[in-house]
Amino acid sequence: MSAVMAPPLLVTVLRAPGSMAHLALPEWDLLLRQALAANLTATLYCLALEHGLLDAIAPAPRRHLAWAGTLVKRHGEGVRWEVDRIGAALAAIEVPLLLLKGAAYVMADLPPAQGRLFSDVDILVPREDIDLVESTLMLAGWFSQHQDAYDQRYYRLWMHEIPPMRHMQRASMIDVHHAILPLTARARPDPAKLRAAAVTLAGQGAVKVLAPVDMVLHSATHLFYDGEFDKGLRDLLDLHRLLLHFGAAPGFWELLAARAHELQLGRPLFYALRYCARVLETPVPAAVGAALGPAAPNAALLALMDALFLRALMPAHPSCSGPLSGLARRLLYVRGNWLRMPPLLLARHLFHKAFISPKDGSG
Repeated sequence: MSAVMAPPLLVTVLRAPGSMAHLALPEWDLLLRQALAANLTATLYCLALEHGLLDAIAPAPRRHLAWAGTLVKRHGEGVRWEVDRIGAALAAIEVPLLLLKGAAYVMADLPPAQGRLFSDVDILVPREDIDLVESTLMLAGWFSQHQDAYDQRYYRLWMHEIPPMRHMQRASMIDVHHAILPLTARARPDPAKLRAAAVTLAGQGAVKVLAPVDMVLHSATHLFYDGEFDKGLRDLLDLHRLLLHFGAAPGFWELLAARAHELQLGRPLFYALRYCARVLETPVPAAVGAALGPAAPNAALLALMDALFLRALMPAHPSCSGPLSGLARRLLYVRGNWLRMPPLLLARHLFHKAFISPKDGSG
């Protein structure tokens, strides 16, 4: 593949938010289009607010950002309400409410929550409780989104979660996980270890989130084990912010590398640190890179992954894409499925989705 393109304007702004104060209107037009493609418009508002830049921005883009700010406020209120309702439902069966990803960032008031918009609440429960949790949530108004028999079997036999559930009145979504990777994936991080190390949030009742190192590892695994990158830059920014926030704590970096090896997640952490540093200029201690050396791919594979990830992590906007960007995303989609399923199961699944689901309307 040819050389990767220069960083898009959006990446430049994420690296140096102060540059927003000096953008001309045509640059703002491009920046907002790139941010919309990356689901980061509200993040620009929060960055401008944090750095005291709103008054320095021209009126038209400032109004656009202000609308995004209103959405951020309402979104946060909605997430807290949904977490409260889920917690109330699970309290009746004495299953701890352990939040993942976006909802965890919001409830723990972590930096990635600033401007991050998401469509569902993710929770982690013991696998042995999964049926009880599902029935309890159904009684509280949530119902399964997938009625197709193949999809139901696919989720329940092979995946790390049950089919997504939607509330019948509020249309809110919840993803109930019992692990962070599918049961068929090559890596098998023990979810019991994640639950055991989880921390209870002060002032939030019994709400829990993953321990700092596990939160970073889950974010890295979610991004670099998946095959879809429509929100890749947003998820990389999550990692960047988590690393800056937690990295200031003594011992964090040493514990992070050791925990990655313990949970068989050295490779996704290697990629996470590499592309955070290369795309967003995240400071990563050299000793951590050395500790992850055994998890690194060989030189030829790494060169290929650089060519793929450095394209796919950019916003899906024409100004951020080169002639090979679409190919990179398609190859990473295949890679993501390959990592999550053995060959025969993968072939069967892709055949069903390509030729059977479209015919019966369940795709």
